[in-house]
Amino acid sequence: MARLENGLQLLTRGYGWLPDKRRQLGRRTVPTRLGGLKVLGIEGPEAARFLYDEDHVRRAHALPEPVQATLFGKGAVHTLDGEMHRVRKSMFIGLLMREDGIASLVQQVGAAWDDAARDWATRDRIVVFDEAGRVLAGAVCRWAGVPVTDDEVPSVARDLMSLVDGFATGGPRHFRARRARGRREAWLARLVEDVRSGATTVPVGSAVEAVARHKDADGEELEPRVAAVELLNILRPTTAIAWFTAFSAHALIRWPDNRGRLADGDAAFAEAFAHEVRRFYPFAPFIGGRAPGEIEWDGERIPKNTMVLLDLYGQNHDVDLWEDPYAFRPERFLAAEGGVREIGAFELVPQGGGDPRTNHRCPGEQLTVGVLSVLAVRLARLEFDVPEQDLSISLSRIPARPASGVVLRVRS
Repeated sequence: MARLENGLQLLTRGYGWLPDKRRQLGRRTVPTRLGGLKVLGIEGPEAARFLYDEDHVRRAHALPEPVQATLFGKGAVHTLDGEMHRVRKSMFIGLLMREDGIASLVQQVGAAWDDAARDWATRDRIVVFDEAGRVLAGAVCRWAGVPVTDDEVPSVARDLMSLVDGFATGGPRHFRARRARGRREAWLARLVEDVRSGATTVPVGSAVEAVARHKDADGEELEPRVAAVELLNILRPTTAIAWFTAFSAHALIRWPDNRGRLADGDAAFAEAFAHEVRRFYPFAPFIGGRAPGEIEWDGERIPKNTMVLLDLYGQNHDVDLWEDPYAFRPERFLAAEGGVREIGAFELVPQGGGDPRTNHRCPGEQLTVGVLSVLAVRLARLEFDVPEQDLSISLSRIPARPASGVVLRVRS
């Protein structure tokens, strides 16, 4: 395998790092090194299927410490494999896949957005990214059973968004994320302890109750700090939909022809729009794990402990998978006979691939699509002007976002 270190290229190229390497070699599979480790970059539906087979790639001990200390948390479900992973993940699946799970949270987000929007016309301007973060954080905390006051929501939102914003940098954003994680893990660990002792009562069936009472594969309750980590793994990714919300506003500004169909409440088009936002815009650059033993893929020998990275951004812009991939076309997700077409489990991979019930694919992906669908309609119905601003999106910044956060002047 190649021995050229690529850390600096990743820092400077960001989302373009793996796609550029694949274009240079004319292959979907590229060997390289990163942080002193052997790495194999792979792309495509079959590559995604390969990555999610635990006989080939495992997540345990694969996530770098800086990512665990910011984005996911130490001891999180993302760091587990096998039966431990399946039992822990069943807790999340049970919360989100129950009859009223996703639907009730989407409803709460929509109501919270409507409440906030009534105030926006009284202000000189709003930043969609920031407003969406506050709306989402407040809604998911209340849905999860985490007691927060209206005055507490802005600081909670800032911390939850910091966890996402700082995982892929070594600068101030990263240390801000570490401090935010320390604060919020301590806060939620105390809540779990109070729930277990009876000092605090939370709604029956809430996420807080489910996490506090959950027993792992070893039959033991989670340590309070680990329980806090998993609560954050409900609150944090829901709040992270602020990135996609800002991208949605960005798309409506760049391609305003989509506004009419969204504003009319076409449910299928709204879902297709959400899928296209997730495909077109940069979110996670790649996802990966370590090879538990020597194996081969696409003619490349993969030694034990090699990092295997699935190029998410590259796959979502692969010309062999998507016609005119750098054009924003929600219609590509509509079926000819009406409705949204079936999307393969390893085809569209902004948040990973596979079956969220059994492997490491994000179980909140359906929630993301539901929330984006209702917020895209609300954005389309919002009367606004677009003041001069920097709407550029740097692919060297991970996670990427519109530079201005998307500033709007809302009309009454």
